[in-house]
Amino acid sequence: MRSPWLWAALVAALGLVVLDAAADGRLGFAVGYGVVALAVAWWTSPWRGRRGGTTHEEVLSMADTDPRKGVVVYWRPGCGFCAMLRARLGALREQATWVNIWEDEEAAAYVREVNGGNETVPTVVIDGIPHTNPDPALVAERLREA
Repeated sequence: MRSPWLWAALVAALGLVVLDAAADGRLGFAVGYGVVALAVAWWTSPWRGRRGGTTHEEVLSMADTDPRKGVVVYWRPGCGFCAMLRARLGALREQATWVNIWEDEEAAAYVREVNGGNETVPTVVIDGIPHTNPDPALVAERLREA
């Protein structure tokens, strides 16, 4: 969820459901739904996962001999497939270059370009070839080679 305003509206709507349930005396439901609402709010937060990482421009300017250029992962906060890839790579993930498309419009434009106009992530560029939501084993294999 890119827009902070849309995110705030979602949080407000979830909060109203919790307050309504509490006002009706359904405290168990209100607490349970409140926990779920907090998890959804955190997961979809536009500020979650911001690390000020590498930009698409920096990737383009990397020397061909730079080992970080071998695997570039274009991702965004709140993406379950991105989180799964990150988890499945384990310690190898530190060898890849991670570019947050929500912080870099050029990166988002690149992802749209290679995915038929869609911002589908993770888009992983391995040795210059883009792969949309690749098998983590493929990415791990290339990272082990580096």
